[in-house]
This record gives sequence, C-alpha cells and structure tokens, in this order.
Amino acid sequence: MASNVASVAISAPSASLVSLRGNPKQRIGFGKKHADLVFKGKRRDWRRYYRWKRMDSSVIFFTMQFLDLLSDISFVDKAKAYNQYGDDMEMACVVLCACLYLSVIQCKRRGKRTTFYNKDVRKVDPSSVNERVFTRVSMAVTVNSSHFEGVTMAPPDPILGVSEAFKADTSDLKLNLGVGAYRTEELQPYVLNVVKKVEKLMLERGENKEYLPIEGLAAFNKATADLLLGADNPVIKEGRVATVQGLSGTGSLRVAAAFIQRYFPDSKVLISSPTWGNHRNIFNDASVPWSEYRYYDPRTVGLDFDGMVTDIKAAPDGSFVLLHGCAHNPTGIDPTPEQWEKIADVIQEKNHIPFFDVAYQGFASGSLDEDAFSVRLFVKRGMELFVAQSYSKNLGLYAERIGATNVVCSSSEAAVRAKSQLKRLARPMYSNPPVHGARIVANVVGDPNLFSEWKEEMEIMAGRIKNVRQRLYENLIQKDKTGKDWSFILKQIGMFSYTGLNKAQSDNMTNKWHVYMTKDGRISLAGLSVAKCEYLADAIIDSFHNVS
Repeated sequence: MASNVASVAISAPSASLVSLRGNPKQRIGFGKKHADLVFKGKRRDWRRYYRWKRMDSSVIFFTMQFLDLLSDISFVDKAKAYNQYGDDMEMACVVLCACLYLSVIQCKRRGKRTTFYNKDVRKVDPSSVNERVFTRVSMAVTVNSSHFEGVTMAPPDPILGVSEAFKADTSDLKLNLGVGAYRTEELQPYVLNVVKKVEKLMLERGENKEYLPIEGLAAFNKATADLLLGADNPVIKEGRVATVQGLSGTGSLRVAAAFIQRYFPDSKVLISSPTWGNHRNIFNDASVPWSEYRYYDPRTVGLDFDGMVTDIKAAPDGSFVLLHGCAHNPTGIDPTPEQWEKIADVIQEKNHIPFFDVAYQGFASGSLDEDAFSVRLFVKRGMELFVAQSYSKNLGLYAERIGATNVVCSSSEAAVRAKSQLKRLARPMYSNPPVHGARIVANVVGDPNLFSEWKEEMEIMAGRIKNVRQRLYENLIQKDKTGKDWSFILKQIGMFSYTGLNKAQSDNMTNKWHVYMTKDGRISLAGLSVAKCEYLADAIIDSFHNVS
C-alpha cells in the first residue's frame, strides 16, 4: 500500500515522540526466532510464541483503532485481522507498528521490554513500549496518509520554465527568447490598438456575460472559417465545414485529438520532427498513437523534404498527418509552394487525412491570405481535413484563449454529424468556451474598417520581426570570421528561429550570456529588439564555436 501511508505517534513520560513510516513487509526479530510478516495471505507465526496475560483496556482500544485504520486504507482485512491478532492485542500493536513503518529496522523482544531501532533516532527508550506503560500514555492516531502519496512530481514545462528562470536573473543583459509572445522594440507586451478599440465599443454596448452555446459564438465561428478558407470558398457556401470554437490552439487540437481517438481508433498521427512540444502531450493524453516524420535537416539547418515525403509515404494508409500551416514551430522553416503541392500529392495518394495547426495566420508573412495558402491548397483539391486555429499571436489574445476546431467534409450532412460529435466531446471537457475574446474576433473581422486596421497592425508586427531577423543575420556575418553560412536565419519565417545550437551550446547562452531559450536551440525573435541584435550575435558565435 505505497499510496496509503499512516503515521502513528506514541508519547510516554520517559520517551520522545516517535514518528514512523510504513512498509508492508519488514523482517522482525524475536530473540532467536524470526518470522517474515507479510500482511496478506501469510501466517503470523509470532502469535503463538508470545502472549501477554495482562492487558489494559486502553491498549485494546488503541489496537482496535489501529486495525480499523489499516482496514480503512485497505491494508488488511478487518475480520481476518481481528481473528489473527485478537489473542494478543498489545503485542499485535507493537508488531503492527514495527511492520508498517519504513524507518523501523527491527524489533527485538527482551523479556517484557521491547526496543525499537530507528534509522534516525537509533535506540528509542524501551519504556515507550513496555507492557505497563500503556496505562499511562496518551496515544494519538494521526492519518498522515494521503490518497496522493503515489503522485510523483511532474517535471517543469520546458518552455514556461524558461520564463521563471529569466525572472530570477538579476543581470541587466538578460534576454528572454524562450516564450513565443510578441514584444515591442522596448521588449514590452503589446495590446493591439484595434483590440482596445473593440473592447471599448463592447463596453459601451453593455454586452452580458451569459453562457455561449457549446459550439461557441456563431458570429465568431463564421468569421474564423471565412478568414481561414476565404469567404467565397465553395466548401463554406455548400455548408461542408464544421466549426466549433475552442480554447485557443491547444484546446482546439485537444478536441480534434479526442475526435480521432473515438472515431478513428485504428489510426495514428504523424507529427514532424521536431515539433511544438505540446503536440506530443496532446495526443498522448487523448490516447492517440503517433510517430514522427523527418522535417529538420541539421546539416543545412533547413527542410529535409525528401525525408519528409519518404516517411509520409511509408505510413499506413489513412493516417493523420499533422502539418504546420505556416511559420513552423520551432524551426521557422516552411515548405515552398511547389513543395506543398508534392506533399499534397503524397497525402492524397496514401488516402491520409491532413491535420493543420494554424497558429500564425497573418502573423508570419503579414498577409492573411498568403499564410493560409497551404490549407486552401488542400481544400481546393477536395480533401477532407482538420484545422486547429489560434488567435493568440495574430490578435495578441494570449490570455483570452480563443481558437477553433474546423473539419472540412465531403458533404454538408457529414459536416453536421461531425459538428454534433465535436460538441459532444467539448461538453464534458469545458462545457462552453469564453465569450470576450470571441466577440473581439467577430467584431474585428466583421467590420471592414476594423479589419483593415488589424491587417495594418499585423504587417507592423510581422515587419518588426523581419527587421530583427535581418539585423541579427547582418551582425552574425560581420562578426563571425570563420566563413560559416548564416543565411538560414533569413530563409526561416515567423517569430521563431532554429539556430542549430545543441543543448550544451544553449546552456552556454544562458549561463554565460544570460540569454534564455529552449534547449533545442530555438529562439523567439519576437522577444528580440534591434538594439540587442549585436549582443545576441556575440552570444551565438561564442556558443557555436567555443562549446562542443
């Protein structure tokens, strides 16, 4: 019973408090005779060797309570325990204590006195367990046992832990390039002006906070599907898209994963190597098997396109293929339009089901349409697919948790059925989604003036990241005299850059240069300013060339 542990405190005038921890099996010594006491299914041989004739009512009461406790935590069967221990309750109490707790090494009988040997306090006063002392002691049985004793400490999140370490650093030089959240040139969080404007309008309207339907805000669902696929897309006009509002990208992926587990139980998901760290967690928790396809080529710090295609071809027919719609996280490496066409060919040929994660539409290139190219290409080919969306980055709605799960089907009837089951899965998970951020998206996308203002702000944000990417590259080639090719920095897109640094080199970035990043060498350029580019270039060059 490792998950249920009790602690017993026995106090006496001549003894300090003894606190012991449990062990279901412990060798006990009785002079020259020994017996292994195992609390289920084994004979207690010690009972016939030792009987104490004189017993005190407090001893009996204590031992009965103790046996009740052991029964409550399913350590012993109460009826059997009473039968087996009832002839000698005091000795039973001593032996039960000795057997149950981890810190007890052995219990030896010396005449009518018993000595406990403990790892911490070594020899405990024998009078604490003398047959007569029970008439004078005050005994307390405390259940220090938790039902959660078997719950182990989870490892810290590799991304969110970076921010905690950054906050603890007192250096003025420190840089947080771990978490993917946009920062201004002054490295401060940014709330879009269009979001502030819409929130003011919403406040003036006095909108209520009533529950949304399970599928979310209808105006949001329409806006997000239009934004993703284009309002004039035939699949929207024909009602072949099932859209359910979700808890940002993570929650939307999780609902889709539950859908796969329930309706495609024999299928597995292919994810890129590397990928966003939470992808594996999501599919693991949904009990969906997954494997990886090659994506990153460390030799070129670019796309391993041949490896990717080969692995997708080798997967069992009808597999789900998780694809990053744009601005691949963590590498920042995207296929070209021509490569997307070939990927679509292979997926169609194998009857796979594409599953797009779209977290950066409009934020990567600055163009909503350009960043939706890959998804629209697959839809145009008539393929059924899943898409998870997020508005954390492109509208800066990180804490609002706004996203959507979309299923593009071959018919409107299939879309209706799919939506009904998505709602069924969402209901026990979170019941219904948040309204505030959904109204922001619906208002921004639904109003032509606000929509134009949003696109302008996205272009500014994307432009700032492109600018620091360019400046970092220029500093690298100016400072590094080895002739290393750093052009991959410019070929990548979006807020992340895969530097090619290994774990030891990434540790050097943090320990020596106070640059906080994930251990796979990924940096978030959204957390970099032009003024810090030279400093970062020095750190990268030192780590790359001087740390193996």
